[in-house]
Amino acid sequence: MFVKIRGENHYLWRAVGHEGEVLESLVTKKRDRKAALRFLRKTMKNYGSPKVIVTDKLRSYRAAMKELGIENRQETGRWLNNRAENSYQSFRRRERGMGKFRSTKSLQKFVSIHTSVHNHFNKERHLNNAKTFKAGRAAALVEWRQLAV
Repeated sequence: MFVKIRGENHYLWRAVGHEGEVLESLVTKKRDRKAALRFLRKTMKNYGSPKVIVTDKLRSYRAAMKELGIENRQETGRWLNNRAENSYQSFRRRERGMGKFRSTKSLQKFVSIHTSVHNHFNKERHLNNAKTFKAGRAAALVEWRQLAV
């Protein structure tokens, strides 16, 4: 994902789990093998080695995975990456509402906090009926208020 900071493109790398939960986020200035390697190492350190990694067709992913010895786990396809691409929608809505970012540090801080909050309150409306969804959201709000005190 591209994010402009003071007119310059920066790149937001995100790891999304198989259920749509955002696992890890990283902001970099470049989108090359070194940045991909840094992101993959950070994600694998926190979550372990995955069985399958679905990416877009950027060649730096392949180069980074080759260095880690997991290049055979990469899958690319026309619609395989949809879960990761759709995870940006809530971020873009918040970004539009609050204006642009001034620095990479503020962007990284916002992204980490936003993903935590979004993961906590995202109760997958499309999978539940209204009653179950409302109960889940209410429970999440009660838990959030207990954490905030």
